[in-house]
Formats: sequence, C-alpha cells, structure tokens
Amino acid sequence: MNPLLLDKSIPSPCYVCEEDKLSANLRLMQDVQSRAGVDIILALKGFSMWSTFDLVKQYLQGATASSVWEAKLAKYEMAKEVHAYAPAYKQKDMDELVNLCEHISFNSLNQWQQFKQQVLNAGVSAGLRVNPENQEADTPLYDPCAPGSRLGILASQLSGKDLSGIDGFHVHNLCECDSFATERTLKAIDEKFSEYLPQLTWLNLGGGHLMTRKGYDVEHLISALTKFKAKYPHLRIIMEPGSAVAWEAGPLVAEVVDIVENEQQIAILDISATAHMPDVLEMPYRPRVTGSGQPGEKAYTYKLGGNSCLAGDVIDEYSFDAPLKPGDRLIFEDMLHYTMVKTSFFNGVEHPHIGILRSSGEFALIKSFTYEDFKGRLS
Repeated sequence: MNPLLLDKSIPSPCYVCEEDKLSANLRLMQDVQSRAGVDIILALKGFSMWSTFDLVKQYLQGATASSVWEAKLAKYEMAKEVHAYAPAYKQKDMDELVNLCEHISFNSLNQWQQFKQQVLNAGVSAGLRVNPENQEADTPLYDPCAPGSRLGILASQLSGKDLSGIDGFHVHNLCECDSFATERTLKAIDEKFSEYLPQLTWLNLGGGHLMTRKGYDVEHLISALTKFKAKYPHLRIIMEPGSAVAWEAGPLVAEVVDIVENEQQIAILDISATAHMPDVLEMPYRPRVTGSGQPGEKAYTYKLGGNSCLAGDVIDEYSFDAPLKPGDRLIFEDMLHYTMVKTSFFNGVEHPHIGILRSSGEFALIKSFTYEDFKGRLS
C-alpha cells in the first residue's frame, strides 16, 4: 500500500485513483494491441472517471457506451472513437446516438430493422449483438449467456435473415475471465457464426478480459487472438474491457466513526456498502482491507458496518492487530471499477470524494459532493 493513502490531506471518504497503477494497466493493454493486432476501447459501464481520460486516450482507441449519456461522456471528454450497445433504443436515443458514435450495435433484428435506414444514412457502422451460448461468468447476475438471456441474438435466429448493412458482430459473455475463456469464446464464435464472418468487417469481443490481473496469461491471450486473426485477417478485432483498465488502480479510503457492541464489536464507517460499494451486497464479494485478516486471524475482530439505516448495510468481518477507534483510516483496496459507477445518494449519506494520487506523489482532489448534488437528483 502507498503510505500516502493514510495522509489526512486525503479527505474521507474518498475514491483515489493511483496514477502510476492506472498507467501500468494501460501500458499492458497497449502491448496487447500492438502484438495481437487488435484495438482496445474502454467500457464506460465499468470505469467512467473522466478526469483520467487524458491519460487513457494516450493508450486506448476510444470508449464504448451503453446509453446516450455515456456516449456523450465519451464523445466530449475523450474525443476518440465512440461505440454503443444497449438492450434497446428509443427513437429519441437513436436521434442522438447517430451523431455521437462510429459504431452502434443492436440487440435484436427488430431494432435493427427499425433504425436501419437512419443509421446507414448517418454513415454509422452497424453491428448485431450475438449470443455465442458459451457460459463463462461465475456469477449468474453477470452471465449474458445464461439460458433465457435477453442479451444477444442466437445463431438459430439469424438463419435465412437478410444482414445487408451489418458490418460487425458484438459478443459479450465474459466477466473478469482469463485468457482461456477468451479462447473458448473465439472457438464458439467460429463454430456458430463462421458463415457470417467473411462478410463482416469487424468483431467486437466485448469486455470481461481481465488481462491486468496478476497471473493472467497475456502471452496465451495474444496467441489466441493471433490464431483467430490468421483465419479471419479481414476482421478488425475490438475488445472493450472495463474492470481491467482500472484493476487494482486505487482504493476507497474510509474512516471509523464509532464502535458499537451487540454480541460482537462493530465498527461504523463513514461509507455505505449499499450506496458506495453495492457489488459487496449484489455479487456478493468480500473486499480486501489493507492490513486486515480473516475473522479471528488477528487479535481484534470487527464487523464493518455502513452509515445508512439499511439493516443489511454490512461489509463483512475483519480482524486487525490493534483495536479500532474513531478516526482510524481503513483502505478498501481495488475500488475503482464497477464501484464508482454504481454509487448512489441513498439515505443522503455523505458521498465519497474523488481524487487522483499523481505519479509525483501529489494528491489532487477532483470532486467533492454537496447537498446540492443530492438535492439535484430529486424533485
């Protein structure tokens, strides 16, 4: 852990992007792009801290959006390629997206037919999201290929259909997966959709490629991509990771506010699991806390609770070498991807600040939230 994260000049609570770590992730992705001959874009649904986009766009080719608002963020704050996919578009969405995006992918043939002429007239490259029926995600909540999924067109549904005007296929079935899952996905794509690939110009492999995680076999990923490209050299291969871009690139800094006791010691923090780190409850998962251990592993065990009125606003149990007391700092590691983007103002609990720990060691406070931000979401 960077000791600067404990400096009281960093307000609590605060999401802190560590610039050095983000840069290291981006350099690895640049290497994959160069050696595998693919293009990588940022999935804003996983990480949309736009104050880092000046750095991100030095390495990646653009961003992918799941809504008009995300597309605007990509267009106006990154100013590189903008790709879009959503389960469904309204007419008012499409009226804006055709002026924001280079690529738009459709989730159904119905939607493609509805907007085909408008998209083609705008000169936007059109794609279809297809379902390779290859399940790789460990958590059902994040499995786009689960039986009955609403995401993507099945190969059986494309048979005999007129695909004129379609330039590419979009496939997304991974979630924090390894390179072997990518290889199996490429095999499934080849098996189910090979008759269509020769007439396409691009293939988007979506996100979930956790290439920046320690132990990920980057060489195997490059090999798998290279083999697929050798079979389909005319295809531009696009990847759109979200988590991998910001993986372990910064924590959520929190503070102990009070210690209460009810059959066990409970530390009440100035953050909320449900409002500030909802995947802890949704996936669920146990975030790492710097210097902590499993319950009973170290001398003092505490349940860590959030500062909202939700009874289940509890993170988990952790043990520490010394007793916790009000004012102590806790560092929740790896809290930038799929965390900041999911936050809410539930209960009006103070929303974490956003900051960047520069490579120079200087902390830059980027954003602080106020009552007016809370009020502005209501009416």
